[in-house]
Amino acid sequence: MSYMALYRKFRPERFEDVKGQEHIVTTLQNQLQSDRIAHAYLFCGTRGTGKTTIAKIFAKAVNCENPKDGNPCGECPTCKAIASGASMNVFEIDAASNNGVDNIREIIDEVSFSPAAGKYKVYIIDEVHMLSAGAFNALLKTLEEPPSYVIFILATTEVHKIPVTILSRCQRYDFKRITIETITDRLRELTDKEQVSVEDKALRYVAKAADGSMRDALSLLDQCIAFHYGKTLTYDDVLDVLGAVDTSVFSNLLRLIVKHDIIGCIEALEEMIMQGRELGQVVSDLTWYLRNLLLVKTASASEDTIDMSSDNLENLKEETEMVETDAILRYIRIFSELSDKIRYASQKRILLEMTLIKACKPEMESKDDSILDRIRNLEDAVKNGAAIAPLASVSSTEAPKKPVARAPLPKAVPDDIRLIMDHWESVIRNADGAMKVYLKNVVPTLVGDRFSLAIESGVASDYFTKNDEHKELLERLISDEIQKEVEFTFEVADTQQQLEENYPDLRAIIGVPVEVVDE
Repeated sequence: MSYMALYRKFRPERFEDVKGQEHIVTTLQNQLQSDRIAHAYLFCGTRGTGKTTIAKIFAKAVNCENPKDGNPCGECPTCKAIASGASMNVFEIDAASNNGVDNIREIIDEVSFSPAAGKYKVYIIDEVHMLSAGAFNALLKTLEEPPSYVIFILATTEVHKIPVTILSRCQRYDFKRITIETITDRLRELTDKEQVSVEDKALRYVAKAADGSMRDALSLLDQCIAFHYGKTLTYDDVLDVLGAVDTSVFSNLLRLIVKHDIIGCIEALEEMIMQGRELGQVVSDLTWYLRNLLLVKTASASEDTIDMSSDNLENLKEETEMVETDAILRYIRIFSELSDKIRYASQKRILLEMTLIKACKPEMESKDDSILDRIRNLEDAVKNGAAIAPLASVSSTEAPKKPVARAPLPKAVPDDIRLIMDHWESVIRNADGAMKVYLKNVVPTLVGDRFSLAIESGVASDYFTKNDEHKELLERLISDEIQKEVEFTFEVADTQQQLEENYPDLRAIIGVPVEVVDE
């Protein structure tokens, strides 16, 4: 007989075997015992949390000939037929590949026939969010008023994609991510049954890597056992198989970053690459390590809170004395940003090297959280007696750059135009969508004594000058603000320099005493 994967071999057959979803299991069992079974259910949650498993157990329970406390007996012909996939009462449909109107119409046609054996016909539609709009519409009426012998169970990982008309016709159950402790206990139970020797620390790391998914945890464990078959599965073995890195490596890397040792960081990265570590996983684990460091620094987190051994926790506490809170936040930010980019990058190593250099040299960044690091570096340099380089002066052989010539300011500004300028920021705030963005590039100006709006040639100028509706909308916005009719023209400059030289910016002169023009 061919080998069966652990997640298939140990798929729960009874409600009490399902781990981590007690709130859902209890509700469904109570419904079964009190005979208050709904006609449509919606199971939502991330992958591997038990949606399809509970749906199948529920399908067996409603048809079981000898149910016990809301559980299927598993021994009657109906239970055995459903478990083997031979039952004519339970239909499991993958909406990813059967997402058209015709597929749903086939279901609707079948619904009209009562079950040949058993009480209920159960339709389990997996990944239901993949159905087309037409398919959802075709399902609506049947889902709202199905025959008394039909139950629909819809399962999805992306509930936000399901129309509200479908949601309102179902009882919704949200499946939670399974905790690390629950997954670890389940893995220990199964390895004991399989007579596989595994370290507790190794099981806990597999549970953590599964990210709340029991199926992922079993798949990862299966992979690790296969790689080290016949041996005790250790923590280091799991790290090797999953391409992960031991905590001590991140501790060393952090200390190098704090010392601004760029060469040391690059060499540490080279060593990880030579060991075959997956760089995306390295970035993810390093970010998690920094998160633990921040918790210890700010909240005195315990060993249980941060999922770390006591020895590693002591190292972490030592490192909290070496780095400030704002620096940790900066490291988390730049590595989190990298985590989004590295997934699809072709040059992952270069991206990671650049990020390590950026972490070591806060002066390369202009963001607020890097400024404190830069000031701290200057203070340390002064304390250590290092000379601070003076500001660069203009060489005697190099002529200073000439300032850009600007258009002369007008001598007077009419009152109505001053009123527009008083409300100009409010006009921008009240604009919607693209207009709000493009208005920030517009320079309110005077051409002669006429109010105009100047803008550099490009996408923004095309938005206003090539669509009369946009100009009319802007006129209405300004008129509503000042309660007067407004007319203006658009002036387009070829370059930014021409814009500054030829069109005075009214915002630069409002507030300066001016001579009032008689109208």
